[in-house]
Formats: sequence, C-alpha cells, structure tokens
Amino acid sequence: MSDVPSLNAGKTSIRVVAICGSLRRDSHTRKALRLALAGAAELGAETKLLDLRDYELVFCDGDTEDEDLPEGVQRLKQEVQAAHGIILGTPEYHGGYSGVLKNALDLMGFAEFEGKMIGLLGVSGGSMGAVNSLTSLRAVGRALHAWVLPEEVSIPRAGQQFDAEGNLTDPRLAERVRELGRQVARFAFLHTSEQALEFLRAWENAPYNPGGG
Repeated sequence: MSDVPSLNAGKTSIRVVAICGSLRRDSHTRKALRLALAGAAELGAETKLLDLRDYELVFCDGDTEDEDLPEGVQRLKQEVQAAHGIILGTPEYHGGYSGVLKNALDLMGFAEFEGKMIGLLGVSGGSMGAVNSLTSLRAVGRALHAWVLPEEVSIPRAGQQFDAEGNLTDPRLAERVRELGRQVARFAFLHTSEQALEFLRAWENAPYNPGGG
C-alpha cells in the first residue's frame, strides 16, 4: 500500500493498542478489535490487544494513589501510555458502554490519553448497533484531551456477523473495521511526525496577529 513507506519512515515507531471492553470468552468485541489491529499492522504499526481479563483490575475508588495501585493496573497504564494510537472497543449494554471499560478508563487519565489518537468500535446484539456507547466514549475522549477520529464502527446483530474462525462475513463491514485501524495508525503517525511537530512549533512561536486591526 502507498502509505506503508511514509508510516515506516524516520525514527518513530508507531504503536497502536486496542482495549477490549468485554470479558466474554467468545467476545465479538475482541474479534472485531483483532481485525482493526490487523488494519493498523498493514501500515507497519506495532499492535497489541489489551484484554482487560488479563490485568485483574480493582474498582476505582477515587482514594488510592497511583503508586499504590496493584501491579495489573500499573501494567495496563504503562501499556496505554506507551501507545501513540488507541482503539476502544465495547459491547453495548443497556444503551451504554461496558462497566469494565468504564472502570479501566477511570483508573487512567491524562497521562495515558492526552494528545493520543483514539478510534471507536462498538458491537451490539440488536439491530440499532452501538451508537449510544460510541457517543458516550466520544465524550470521554474529549474529556481526556484525546483526538477522537470522526470515523467509527458500529456492528449490529453481532452474533450473526462472525464465522466460526472469528472473521466478519460481510466484506464491506470487515473493510470498515480494518480501515478504522489504519486511520488510527495513519493519524497517530502524522501527529508524531517531525513535520507535524515543526508546524506546531512554528505556530506556537508565530507573532500574534489581532486580525489586521
């Protein structure tokens, strides 16, 4: 693909992680996130699926200091902080995103998300998809000072969308999921490239222009 040389150029190695907000063993969210990460990997990004089952997270109580959080929480925070791009995936439960993802986000903050590129993916058992969940997650991304991509993917009737190997049977939907991963990788690269940083430095140092008045 034409984007591969530019994404791999220079010293920056783009890292994209996907946080799975589902604890189900046969999770449709997890299947879709793997496909999105495959899209990011097509452009040369380093990718990793962060399965919240693997971190033994505690409930966020608002009192525990960061340094006193358990090892699993510390490890999750380090994985997210090291990423340039993040894909948040969730099933829609009762019109909202999952509780386990909410708790994981509450355990983190600006250090993990500020200035990062975020892509959103949701699955639903119903025909309406995960629109409500994605809208809520978009607000969370803004609150964390992250850049939430306009493109998002909602998968309705998720139980009917995957084959026995975990692949989406609709090729157009599968391509949308892969493209979400590509966009996260692509914009993360642009955001961290030296050209973009030079532009930001020039803009910050430009003389104040009151509009010609």
